[in-house]
Order: sequence, then C-alpha cells, then structure tokens
Amino acid sequence: MIGVAGLSWLAAEPERIGRFLAITGLGPENVRAAARDPSFLPALLDYLLANEADLVAFASEMNLDPARVRMARDVLAPPVVL
Repeated sequence: MIGVAGLSWLAAEPERIGRFLAITGLGPENVRAAARDPSFLPALLDYLLANEADLVAFASEMNLDPARVRMARDVLAPPVVL
C-alpha cells in the first residue's frame, strides 16, 4: 500500500510526477503499463528514498515514519544477500 500511496503522492503534483517521469524515462502514456511490472513499486520507493526532501514530505503527508518506506521497499523486493 505504501508503494501505491507513493505513486498517488507523486501524481498529485505536476512538478513531482514530471521529475519522476523525466528521471525514469517513462511517459504519461506508459506509467499505467509500467505500474503492472513487479519491479515498478520497489523502483518508485527507491526513487523516494534517494531524495530526502521527497521522502520526508511523502512520509509526513502519509503520517509514516520514513523508515517504514524503506521497510516497504524491502518487502516488495528483498535486498540480495551475497
């Protein structure tokens, strides 16, 4: 649910979603198709985790501890242990 909330949060502001689309190379026309890929939500959470300002703003708006975003990301795609 945190991953879906992250996408909704990004989409709520044109500047936020525009920056996400520019960095990922996605376009508005293919976000829905990309969102069906199992790697999409972990990548979206990686995007939020990589930008502290966005992470803090998202977590604050969702009333979450930012560490929960990391935990959600790891549930969706567990880190590889070598």
